[in-house]
Amino acid sequence: MTDVEFIEPLSHEEGVSKATKLFVDTFGTAPEGVWGAPGRVNLIGEHTDYNAGLCLPIALPHRTFIALKPREDTKVRVVSDVAPDKVTEADLDGLKARGVDGWGAYPVGVAWALREAGFTKVKGFDAAFTSCVPLGSGLSSSAAMTCSTALALDDVYNLGYGDSDAGRVTLINAAIKSENEMAGASTGGLDQNASMRCTAGHALLLDCRPELTPLENVSQQEFDLDKYNLELLVVDTQAPHQLNDGQYAQRRATCEEAAKVLGVANLRVAADGISKADDQFQALKETLDALPDETMKKRVRHVVTEIERVRSFVRAFAKGDIQAAGRLFNASHDSLAADYEVTVPELDIAVDVARKNGAYGARMTGGGFGGSIIALVDKGRSQEVAQKIADEFERQGFHAPRALAAYAAPSASREA
Repeated sequence: MTDVEFIEPLSHEEGVSKATKLFVDTFGTAPEGVWGAPGRVNLIGEHTDYNAGLCLPIALPHRTFIALKPREDTKVRVVSDVAPDKVTEADLDGLKARGVDGWGAYPVGVAWALREAGFTKVKGFDAAFTSCVPLGSGLSSSAAMTCSTALALDDVYNLGYGDSDAGRVTLINAAIKSENEMAGASTGGLDQNASMRCTAGHALLLDCRPELTPLENVSQQEFDLDKYNLELLVVDTQAPHQLNDGQYAQRRATCEEAAKVLGVANLRVAADGISKADDQFQALKETLDALPDETMKKRVRHVVTEIERVRSFVRAFAKGDIQAAGRLFNASHDSLAADYEVTVPELDIAVDVARKNGAYGARMTGGGFGGSIIALVDKGRSQEVAQKIADEFERQGFHAPRALAAYAAPSASREA
């Protein structure tokens, strides 16, 4: 059997050095600075963000670093350590949505979105990216890229939004617009908020109701794994993870249509009504009975029960009830598999193996259709459990998975 690959985060010094070197090698000059933003893993609350619900991400210690220098014209040149000999070029002047192909759409789209929002002093730039956030893993490598770009552009063009939590929401909106409109990958905002607003040692309880202000929609919840002698194992199944093939958008549209049928602004309204009912089971049944088809019923059942699971997980972890927290992980995954139908065999098998090998709970994380799982395990057991998953994948003929150990890391920042 092949040993499982464990992905270690780049240190601050390594990230700055690698991004700077790639910039100098590519553009023949020094960057103005280096910025970094983390990937994220969502503890619980999946496919709830675009339904005005609750979710609970943490920032990963794994970051994307961007070395950047502003230009006097409107040209953009970007390069990545994934393909260091290939520079993507674009011009912000006259640029329209979907006007850039490939990965370059993400950083170029941030500058485009800021200009669309009225920040006309944002011009072109040269940038070099290096990252240890696994690509296509459901750990938001795209948000790490767009958020690091947004913070860098805010800094070099003196926009003044990067230094406060409330101000960062302006940059988050540009990152979201870049993904949705330039790259064509639907996103509801969870990833970007996590990358820009998480603090070390805490999970970010994100309330996505549109009526809340930026200062009202987040709270920092202690997430200290050491306190309970735990580790959070993340396993990238390496099953292809794509959200731009229509599946994500299809589910989002179904939820929006269900809200119209129920006569509510969004499914959060329905979820809150069920939560407050004297007989929650009956209230859920009545809500589902009002929907016209079985697929819509399943999608809504996942969303409203997942929102309640987020509340329950926060309470359970705060009390140190790790058994209950694990059961909520399990219930979340089972709902995502049966009702939201976003898992694939690799995700289900990885979760099953983790559970059978002592995890308190395990679930897929991210949008699904590939990507990663998380498992809550006793400290020191991550490597062992990950290896069991890798062994089973080898028996099944799947790609070898990769693993990493997560903890609650800080959000995007200027690195140098």
